[in-house]
Amino acid sequence: MLWGTKVRLGSQLFSIAFATLLTAAGWLSAQTLSSPAPDFTLKTLAGGTASLSDYRGRPVFLNFWASWCKPCRGEMSDIIAAYGAHKNQHLQVLAINLTDQEHLSDARRFVDELHMPFPVLLDQKGKVRKSYALRGVPTSVFIDAEGIVRLVNPGPITSETMQRGLAEILSAR
Repeated sequence: MLWGTKVRLGSQLFSIAFATLLTAAGWLSAQTLSSPAPDFTLKTLAGGTASLSDYRGRPVFLNFWASWCKPCRGEMSDIIAAYGAHKNQHLQVLAINLTDQEHLSDARRFVDELHMPFPVLLDQKGKVRKSYALRGVPTSVFIDAEGIVRLVNPGPITSETMQRGLAEILSAR
């Protein structure tokens, strides 16, 4: 887990950082927000690049993960199922691997084993996890079609919280 990530309290990410800190302290499990999502561009496992802004106009479910993270493996089948159930509503899942903390071959093996049907992005320098003030993995971020973060769930996500996050971003369409 990423304990010790620096938090920029003076930035637009105060709400995300604050919610993450509260969750890490055990005071809440998920936080509903309304902050602009920081844009990013990352290489994809498929060899291209993808930016969050490429998906403007679509609800986006970001999931930060690593192959060595057992809870990440545990929740991925639920994320895959949610994607399958809601892709006709233009839901886009972006699986962001913490490639700065593991070998690319391990990430590729994880993706192949779980047959992940959505883009896998590689945070090779940790810049995106830092811009989202991650405190650990897994972390899920639900972003509406206007690019607004509606819910952040640091830690393993429950089915109920996933449904709440999806309702937040899918109902805004």
